[in-house]
Amino acid sequence: MEELEGTILAGESFEPVRGRVVVEGGSIAAVEEAETASGDIILPAFVNAHTHLGDSVAKEAAVGLSLDEAVAPPDSLKHRRLAAADRSELVTAMRRTLRFMHRTGTVSHLDFRESGMDGARALREAGETVAVDPFIFGSGDEAVLDVADGYGASGANDDDFRAERAAARERGVPFAIHAGEPDATDIHPALDLEPDLLVHMVHAGREHLKRVADQAVPVAVCPRANEILGVGRPPVRDLLDQTTVALGTDNVMLNPPSMLREMAWTAKRFDVTAREVLRMATVNGAEAVGLDCGLIEPGRRAALVVIDGESDNLAGVEDPVRAVVRRATALDVDRVVR
Repeated sequence: MEELEGTILAGESFEPVRGRVVVEGGSIAAVEEAETASGDIILPAFVNAHTHLGDSVAKEAAVGLSLDEAVAPPDSLKHRRLAAADRSELVTAMRRTLRFMHRTGTVSHLDFRESGMDGARALREAGETVAVDPFIFGSGDEAVLDVADGYGASGANDDDFRAERAAARERGVPFAIHAGEPDATDIHPALDLEPDLLVHMVHAGREHLKRVADQAVPVAVCPRANEILGVGRPPVRDLLDQTTVALGTDNVMLNPPSMLREMAWTAKRFDVTAREVLRMATVNGAEAVGLDCGLIEPGRRAALVVIDGESDNLAGVEDPVRAVVRRATALDVDRVVR
């Protein structure tokens, strides 16, 4: 049994509680109010709702390129770099990225893994020795579901994904798809596939938002990557008003996969509260694919981040939720419990 003391951002509301979290057998046994001298802030560990970790072999290589030039299959810079990387190089690069993610408070991520079964196996290998759990959305034909956790489609304008969608449904695993990143033309076709998760939705209009609400499809948004690629800004407020929204960092070659950076960017550029952003970075991504983390409450998996609330950066803050979302950095992360 272990007890963590400090200010706990507990439950669905992240209401600060002074006290302790009791951890037993890898689960949260209790959240108790108690007097404590600890200045730590204890929050749920992050779930990065959209990554492309294969891009770890091409960090910063796409600076200044358009969306098509940077990432569009099959001939973009990204896909050329992936084709040129040998397996050892790829696994090593992804493992290093996973270590960085762990140090910045992430315990799981939802990854669109290119290169079919070989790609899924490579990411699985990379994660074997790191305390971050990849949830792998595989690519290629439906046989990838033998090794992946779900299927991730590049976009409804790229190919016909009806067979892969049917295979995912048959196996009871999630089907996710990019939609509305370069423009709106692939959003209705993506929704026709009845996906379990949509990614981006930068160009979602009123008619798309209504369908998203009617179908209750969660959406993963990646605001920093969208801005870097010049495709626009996702309508985060409108999406939050219609459905569950999770936060992701997208391509490693464009951004370091730090949820602390993504939260701060989102909180300062969109009409959202700090609590909404923290929910996007934790429980919303977890529940989109059925992970048992993202909240501090009894019975949940003990996946936690301990932030040093007395660091030079955070000492004296008035609201611990705003402090974590808008101000905290990797230097303030004291430890990650998984």
